[in-house]
Amino acid sequence: MEIAHVYSKKRREFGRQCQFSDYTPPADKLKNGTIDPDPSMHEQYIFKSPCDAACQSAPEMSEHETNTERFETETHGMCHVEGGWPKDISIQEAEQTIRFRKKVEKDEVYIGVIQRLCNVMEQRIKQNNAIDIYEEYFDGIEDTMQATPPEAKIVNIYRDQQKVSRSVASMCWSPDGGYKLAAAYSILDFQKSDPNVKLDSYIWDISNPNRPEMSLRPSSPIVSLEYSPKDAHTVIAGLYNGQVAFWDLRKGPQPVDTSAIEHSHTDSVRRVIYLSAKSGSEFFSTSTDGKVLWWDIRKLAEPYETLELLASKTSTDKIGGTALEFESTMPTKFMVGTEQGSIISCNRKGKTAADKMAGFFYGHHGPVHTVQRSPFVPKNFLSIGDWTCRLWSEDIKETSILWTRSDESFLTDGCWSPTRPAVFYTSKQNGSLDTWDLLQNQAAPILTTPVCANALQCVRIQDQGELMVCGAKNGTITLIELSESLRTGQGNEKAAFTAIMERETRREKILEGRQREMKLKEKQGKAAPPAEAEAAEGGEEGDPVVK
Repeated sequence: MEIAHVYSKKRREFGRQCQFSDYTPPADKLKNGTIDPDPSMHEQYIFKSPCDAACQSAPEMSEHETNTERFETETHGMCHVEGGWPKDISIQEAEQTIRFRKKVEKDEVYIGVIQRLCNVMEQRIKQNNAIDIYEEYFDGIEDTMQATPPEAKIVNIYRDQQKVSRSVASMCWSPDGGYKLAAAYSILDFQKSDPNVKLDSYIWDISNPNRPEMSLRPSSPIVSLEYSPKDAHTVIAGLYNGQVAFWDLRKGPQPVDTSAIEHSHTDSVRRVIYLSAKSGSEFFSTSTDGKVLWWDIRKLAEPYETLELLASKTSTDKIGGTALEFESTMPTKFMVGTEQGSIISCNRKGKTAADKMAGFFYGHHGPVHTVQRSPFVPKNFLSIGDWTCRLWSEDIKETSILWTRSDESFLTDGCWSPTRPAVFYTSKQNGSLDTWDLLQNQAAPILTTPVCANALQCVRIQDQGELMVCGAKNGTITLIELSESLRTGQGNEKAAFTAIMERETRREKILEGRQREMKLKEKQGKAAPPAEAEAAEGGEEGDPVVK
């Protein structure tokens, strides 16, 4: 087969034709079979001396990275009731099953197998009776503080399933062991919400960070949510449009009931908390509209009690609520943190709104993000706001008894340790988590953990004190494992913490009394005649405190 290729270009486009021919050099230029160089071209050569050359004895290597395909696991279950019957035997027919059992029991193979199994089972039972596997070897010995330094290790990260970044507004651990987490996602920035973004919030299983276990689909973004302490399948939530809703997780992602919009809050619900009622169906909520409402999920159409938050007992101006605190051991008392930086101690026994607001605590220069009582000494509580965390006593309303130094970054949330009385945690806007131990250092945190590059919005700690979650503004939830020294304390830690709180309370009472004396003397000096005032000033020259 002949193959030909035809060029379509013109001859002149190929350039000048190369002419090759045989050439025999002259005898005078050919010496020993070689041709000597042309001296006229010597000047065109560049002589380089010395000549350095580098080489590497190690073999050349290249680095490559690859990521395996993500493998998502799903949990499936099967309920096995009864099996092993032949196809022609119906387990619903008692006569057929009895007849088949009698037939099998008469078989010699069946009797031999049962005898062998009985011998093996008898030996295992004797072994179990010989050793008490539930014996407490070190019962009665007090636990001591671990010598290991405090440490917080990031274990897992749970990301929002939406492409548009949403903030983690609230989180709550499930009451049945703390292995499930309810997280609320919403865009709280004014007029920055995207209408194309789904409103779903999620229930996470902490063992599976790839996909949430369940979605909650509200009519408006969820701002706060809470598990029922008596039923792990019930979740209540406060919505962005002011409504409240509750879910029965066994019935699907849609809410079972939602409050009527005309009887709800007029602004976003910042906090919802269950009450310690026998029915387990009552809760209350607060919002920046200046109201606290009490609800019952059995009749969620409208609240059964309302309280308007006032700036003071003598004022009629309403102030917005941003945080709630309720202690089950004090069923009629609760606390509200406000947008103006004050904390209101309330009692439901009062007849009027002014009577229900028993006391005011002033100290923050911005909204109060968190109010939480100490789980070991309930009369002491912490508050988070502006750049500081403050510790208060119910006996002192003029000022806090302890407070942290003003941080460079805003504090966003905080919580007490449920297992160590003197330990609490604070989250900051720069994405770090501070751990404080009042017995070790009252001036600075004992541990600062960088969690993420975005601002942290909320933190929640497990009831066992082993795990903690931090929700960020970009929608990621970080699971942190706390070291043994942060979740196990000494036996006398509660007594030492109580002593610190009582000492600081006494100190503030003394300073408060001294300040009251100075104000009283100042008033008396202004009311007295000039001569008496000069005599009074002359008599006080020896008191350096007054001067």
